Amino acid sequence: MKKIIENDFSRIDLNLLTVFLVLYREGSVTSAAEVLHLGQPAVSGALKRLRKMFNDPLFVRSARGMLPTPRADALMTHVQPLMENLHEVMFGAQEFSPATAKHIFRIGMSDWSEHWLMPGLLPDIADEAPGVGLHVIAADPFQVRRLLEEDAVDIAVSLNKPSTGEIVSQPVMKMEMTTLWSPQQIPHKGPLSVNDFIAYEHLMVSYRESNHSEIDRQLLSQGLQRRVRYVTPNFSTLPLMLKAMPVFATVPQGLARRWQQHFDLRSSVTPVAYPAFTLCIMRHKRRAQDPALNWMMARLVQAMQRF
Repeated sequence: MKKIIENDFSRIDLNLLTVFLVLYREGSVTSAAEVLHLGQPAVSGALKRLRKMFNDPLFVRSARGMLPTPRADALMTHVQPLMENLHEVMFGAQEFSPATAKHIFRIGMSDWSEHWLMPGLLPDIADEAPGVGLHVIAADPFQVRRLLEEDAVDIAVSLNKPSTGEIVSQPVMKMEMTTLWSPQQIPHKGPLSVNDFIAYEHLMVSYRESNHSEIDRQLLSQGLQRRVRYVTPNFSTLPLMLKAMPVFATVPQGLARRWQQHFDLRSSVTPVAYPAFTLCIMRHKRRAQDPALNWMMARLVQAMQRF
């Protein structure tokens, strides 16, 4: 990239370049003044300044009007596209065309959200926007705000996160928790009672390495307790463990439905009071008018509400 010498621009007036373009097109000070809604003296004065700035007459009088010099022809070749591009940048409407766009979106989400959303969303994106790629970045609820603030992700799917500071959070939907098990390991048709629930061991996902959750607090309030056999920060291994052992796993309802499409698992409403959680889409305020990100956000909302 060539170095820009900022001081060289101090003697350039964009209004003069506009006068130059119109003079070149019209070939007349009078016509240029009418187009620009200026007096002829103002246009003549601008032409005088242009001649001084470029050290060239630029236009000479003839029987056919004002004819451009070779220097003016050369300037026109370069200045017109520059001014057109500048006009588009400053005044053109921002657009995003999925069919022709070449873009990669960095989406922050937990692994369960990826399991739930992406198998259905990615084929739709590929059909509508073949040049668009998705880069999923692991983001549990305790990481997502920092990742957005540091511009490590463009947009994020998370839960129960109100808008604060520079981060905007849009609630999309509510979701319940569902308890899963393998009928080959636990011969129960469901629905589960609380006594059924505590009769077997549990798999648990915890982002902060805790082996207790709201479920355990609710059980304790009833004088009950479950045994957590396995704690992990990831959901991905749970279906295989359910198939291998007589254990329960309590997971978000959307994920439970996705797994039941591919694994022979049974489900039940979790027999412990557990409040529904709100799923949100989050992004930074500075991207509020980004047409590409607005398109991606709309697709995420559609996918979340559909799946």
